[in-house]
Amino acid sequence: MDMMPAPVPKNLLTIPSFQEIPFLVHGFGDSHWTEDDIGLVDGWGRFQTVILKQVHSDIVHVVDASVTNRGTKLRGDGLITSAPFLFLAIKTADCLPVLMADPSNRVVAAVHCGWRSTSKIILDRAVRLMQSRFGTEPTSLLAAFGPCIGPACYEVGEDVRAEFSREKFPRGFFQPHPEKPGKYWLDLREANRGLLLRLGVKPANIHSVDACTHCDRRFFSFRRDREKSGRMLSFIGLTD
Repeated sequence: MDMMPAPVPKNLLTIPSFQEIPFLVHGFGDSHWTEDDIGLVDGWGRFQTVILKQVHSDIVHVVDASVTNRGTKLRGDGLITSAPFLFLAIKTADCLPVLMADPSNRVVAAVHCGWRSTSKIILDRAVRLMQSRFGTEPTSLLAAFGPCIGPACYEVGEDVRAEFSREKFPRGFFQPHPEKPGKYWLDLREANRGLLLRLGVKPANIHSVDACTHCDRRFFSFRRDREKSGRMLSFIGLTD
């Protein structure tokens, strides 16, 4: 008999293909979902949540259960684990949260992809770490993109475009602003999708919640609300 996916808690968005993996738990929270809500979900009481001190870097940590006993947050923007009952968490408010799973080797990752981390090819670093430490094959890797600011709302300057020119990114995710010389629209999803495709991830294995945080009031947006904005929680973890 096929296993039915678990019910999705309120205020949490999930990816159907991830839901079908029986030992995988994940979610992209909206503005009403908090870390405290995790403990209220039936069956999630054994999980410990690992939250980074995010610094818009290319730093990715491989962690196990001992990380929850250290008392301080790790500094960086990516987490990888093969240990059960750890929720790897990312906080965002316009940046792109990326969750990845290697079902064959039972390894998961959560990565914070703002423009700075994206320009530093943090997803490239995360996938290569999964390869070297756990034997992950990119062709079998699953990736999920959460809500982020959309390309029609993410205006950036020449300085941002120059940062991306340092790496050999696929073309097409910058578009000139039609009314502002020297300004561009940046598509975070396409930039990171291009990185994954370049690494060998199959197009059909890259999934996305195609919601713009700037336009959709269900989500926090720093560009829209500035200092009044909160942060959304995205997470992924393994059972035993």
